[in-house]
Amino acid sequence: MPVDQPHVTEGAPARAGALRGRNAAFLVAAILATGALILAARADRSDAGQAPAAVAAAAVAAPSAASGFAAAMQAAESGSPAERRIAAARAALEKDPKRASLWNDLALGLTRRARETADTAFYREAWTAAERSLQNEPGNLEARKLQVWILLGQHEFQRAVDTAEQINRSTPDDVLVYGFLVDGYTELGRYAEAEKAAQWMLDMRPGNVPGLTRAAYLRELFGDHEGAVELMDTAYRRTAHAEVEDRAWILTQIAHLSLLTCRTGPAEALLTEALKLFPDYHYALAQMAELRVAQGRLQEAAKLRARHVEVAPHPENRYELGATLARAGKSADAEVAWQAFETAARAEMSGWDNANVELIYYYVDHAGRPAEALAIARREVGRRRDVRTLEALAWALQANGRSSEAKTEMDKALAVGIRTGASFYRAGTIAAAAGDATAARKYWEQSLSTCSTSAVADSARARLQGKMAEAK
Repeated sequence: MPVDQPHVTEGAPARAGALRGRNAAFLVAAILATGALILAARADRSDAGQAPAAVAAAAVAAPSAASGFAAAMQAAESGSPAERRIAAARAALEKDPKRASLWNDLALGLTRRARETADTAFYREAWTAAERSLQNEPGNLEARKLQVWILLGQHEFQRAVDTAEQINRSTPDDVLVYGFLVDGYTELGRYAEAEKAAQWMLDMRPGNVPGLTRAAYLRELFGDHEGAVELMDTAYRRTAHAEVEDRAWILTQIAHLSLLTCRTGPAEALLTEALKLFPDYHYALAQMAELRVAQGRLQEAAKLRARHVEVAPHPENRYELGATLARAGKSADAEVAWQAFETAARAEMSGWDNANVELIYYYVDHAGRPAEALAIARREVGRRRDVRTLEALAWALQANGRSSEAKTEMDKALAVGIRTGASFYRAGTIAAAAGDATAARKYWEQSLSTCSTSAVADSARARLQGKMAEAK
């Protein structure tokens, strides 16, 4: 996307194109960023004089003993923002288990705890809490919205969009519902609709934090990294000091944006602060590992990746551990990590919450199974056509010798505006396979100019040197 596209505006008429200025570094994490803020604010106001009861982390059923109340009160004085909200909700539910708003508070807390910990079991508990709310007050709006958020957290993007659109038709002035539409549309690759919904968020409530973070997410996707940083910085300054996880997430996202363009100094400062705010924060650990790779500190990067897997043992994180170990020269350890990755990834292949993109890259780049990679890519792109999935499909196509088709799919991804070293490198490799040496050189040079120390920088240099040698 051209860099002279107009930026998002606050308070301007809603229109397509206003967000022009992300691959999902935090794919779903990013779309869920600060979504709790509006819901939490409403929960805190719902029962004046009572402790805020925003949510969950343990059993969904309200505790029945006095000892449970004491434990809840003790937890309310410590722990993360989500844990404190969970404790307050549980305590309040002991006294009034029929109040729908308290079950909403519990569900909200559980969703926030899911993001804090990367433990998706909290989403399942949150869904049960939202159902209890709806049993006590059928059709209540907050519970229905929470269910959309939970569906997004579980990567059930189409269901989330269908439900959010239904709510939006009956309640067209709810800002956060538009945010959920941004999230779902983006993950499905429906970018024009995502752009319009994000603009509505800022038109309806200029400067709201969920709107700012989503607009920043789209700016990154459209290739405007500086504009994305600008909006994230504004969101950070407007986030309550007590919301340490939200602040840590925003700092981590700004660091990610900095790393895309090789600004390692600012990225390190931001990530250090994020980890100070929220120790062992899984998103920050992943980005700190990326930073160490960019700095050439591969042994440290591998240790950070290993810690990331301990904190958040998802298949995609095991894939990144394997890739980092391989770069660090620990091939045997990398194979162990990749075997664990493949087993876990294949177990969830058919679900929406999967590591299929990583599995595609693994089969192409490491396992030598391109036909299997292409079969997975075709299934995945049948459900969603976001740039990340299109790029993986393109990579699988070129590995199977179908370079013309690969170029078509890669061009679709690039047309959205993505500007990363990895994407440009892959575009160059695909162009070279298609016989377009001029385009290949251009893309490899763009990969290096975007970030000269990215994980693919050495490969891009080698490709350029090879082409120059051929020209001689």
